[in-house]
Amino acid sequence: MVRDVGHVVVACDKFGGTLTSQQAAEAIRRGLAAAGRTVRIVPVADGGDGTVAAALRAGFTPVPVAVRGPTHLPLRTAYAVRGTRAVIELADACGLSRLPDGALEPLRSSSHGLGDVIAAAVRAGYRDLLVGLGGSASSDGGAGMLAALGATTYTASGDEIRPGGGELIWADRLDLGGLLPELARTSVVIAADVDNPLLGQAGAVAVYGRQKGVISAGVADRLERGLANWADVVDAALGTQVGVWSDRPHPDPRNAAGAGAAGGVGFAALAVLGASLRPGIEAVLDLSGRDVFTGAALVIAGEGRVDGQTLRGKAAMGVARAAHAAGAPCVVVCGQRDLTEVEARSAGFAQVAALTDLEADVRVCQAQAGPLLARLVQGVAERWLEAPQ
Repeated sequence: MVRDVGHVVVACDKFGGTLTSQQAAEAIRRGLAAAGRTVRIVPVADGGDGTVAAALRAGFTPVPVAVRGPTHLPLRTAYAVRGTRAVIELADACGLSRLPDGALEPLRSSSHGLGDVIAAAVRAGYRDLLVGLGGSASSDGGAGMLAALGATTYTASGDEIRPGGGELIWADRLDLGGLLPELARTSVVIAADVDNPLLGQAGAVAVYGRQKGVISAGVADRLERGLANWADVVDAALGTQVGVWSDRPHPDPRNAAGAGAAGGVGFAALAVLGASLRPGIEAVLDLSGRDVFTGAALVIAGEGRVDGQTLRGKAAMGVARAAHAAGAPCVVVCGQRDLTEVEARSAGFAQVAALTDLEADVRVCQAQAGPLLARLVQGVAERWLEAPQ
């Protein structure tokens, strides 16, 4: 149905490897120029890269912090604050994009940097934390994060465990006594676009290990056995230790949705920090407010690839739900599409338009993503918006 009144909401995630979310949104704005409508750009991220940037565009203030990166080298990152709330992003602290020279280290990479940021925010007095878990470089079950927050993990011989998921097979005892006491008075929400459990065929290693460099069965087996052992160690610690943590419920969450997020950081956050899980896009949309969708003639979402993974909770799905609630059609623009029209409509998308509809060569699409996206959106506008008189 062609709409003759209302503004256009642009809520676009990054096009991985080609356009940031802001660059994609600006290309879409250019494509809408001839439609003569007011365009409102909404910050979007799914809990991974860009979560803090989305918060900053929504009016939060950056706070720089020094952390240890995924291989324990020092680096600088930032979290975003407003009022008593802090928005924290794993990806920029210890994610894949922070690996030195991009070299994957599946056994050595650690989530310690995320714990560094959380500790800094808590010590600064922030008690409402939103923690984005996408883009992790490690599969350490959150052991590094907990270490940065004051916990200590020991081997059977009494030595402190070394960083990295490859060392979890040696974990024997977790001491939570040194955890920052302020954490007991802190609300933690983890934002992620995945609902995987910690272990098994749908777990952290089986599903996401390859993108972190797990290319051999031996490495996969070591990490999987390590995470299983780690889950037992955490469960034992929560069942026996007393203190500020003893009055909180601690069901074993290894099979909970989101436990496998960020190589098992979700598991540690749910179990030890008492965190709750929200889809990343839902949490980010709440930061900027949903009133922008009211009265919209059209909502345009976007991401690099639309496929079956999109339907499991990536950003475009959250945008489509917000559009539906406001009574507006949602069109998704993307680099490549791997959904049938029936699947797209069942997901709530009025249309899925891909750069490959204009240019079959994916390399050309990547090299000219901005101009092609603007051109693609011109066609979307012609279909869904009445031209100005």
